[in-house]
Amino acid sequence: MKKLLLFTIILSTFACKEQKKETAQADTLKVVAEKPQIKLYVFNGGTVQVNQLNLFSQDTTYTGLSKEFADAFYVIRHPKGDLMWDAGLPESLVGMEEPYTDPSGAFTVSRKDSVLNQLASIGMSVDDIDYLSMSHTHFDHVGHANAFSGSTWLVQELEYDFVTSKKVQESNPEMYNSIKGLTNIKKIKGDYDVFGDGAVVMKFMPGHTPGHQVLFLDLPEHGPLLLSGDLYHFSENREFRRIPIFNSDVAQTQASMDAFEAFALEKNAKVYLQHSKEDFDKFPRVPNYLK
Repeated sequence: MKKLLLFTIILSTFACKEQKKETAQADTLKVVAEKPQIKLYVFNGGTVQVNQLNLFSQDTTYTGLSKEFADAFYVIRHPKGDLMWDAGLPESLVGMEEPYTDPSGAFTVSRKDSVLNQLASIGMSVDDIDYLSMSHTHFDHVGHANAFSGSTWLVQELEYDFVTSKKVQESNPEMYNSIKGLTNIKKIKGDYDVFGDGAVVMKFMPGHTPGHQVLFLDLPEHGPLLLSGDLYHFSENREFRRIPIFNSDVAQTQASMDAFEAFALEKNAKVYLQHSKEDFDKFPRVPNYLK
């Protein structure tokens, strides 16, 4: 009788453990199944030929060198809405017979296609974009921003104060004019989870500009990735932590680099440098996408 009772207790304990194990497995499968089905489209916002690469380091490493930069912008499609990240070069460049070189001679820029045409290639229009956000408000990231006056502009409060300041309006009116048509504005402070599920998160990484940010995505099949904004422009600057001479704050940039690398390691995220031609070429061309 005692042996039978002991066997019953052992059997009940085993059954209980198996039930808990099956429940945990079911919960895990449920979490996987509920991971948001987001898609990432990558578009060509133009080309930047940097004629004076020495601008991208505090020392003389790049003196006399030049480099061609990609200038991408992105559309993230999420079940709760659509986000455009960055806005390429000015669309006034589209249709120009020759690339444009700025008066200082530092940059030669060109853009072949408009945002309207590129969105149409995936069956979208400007009216479909619920949210617009930019890593920062330099000229090569806000080119077609005003086309999205109907979208909500998600902007770091510090970046908004910077680009709308009297100083910028007087010294760089083109930068201010590129965003002045955006009136539906949501100012944020620090990191911001766009859809509230951890899949699309803007990470506050100041230093390049006062409100610079990068974008974290957790894609269902590709996995976690980080779009760098202009924290790093190309691989050598990431490897050697070189900082452009025109950054707003060197110490902030260094701190942001530390935070970025720690976060990338924590999330095991693939890093894509937005101005790197090599990284741009890793993405599938439209109408394909990462998911």
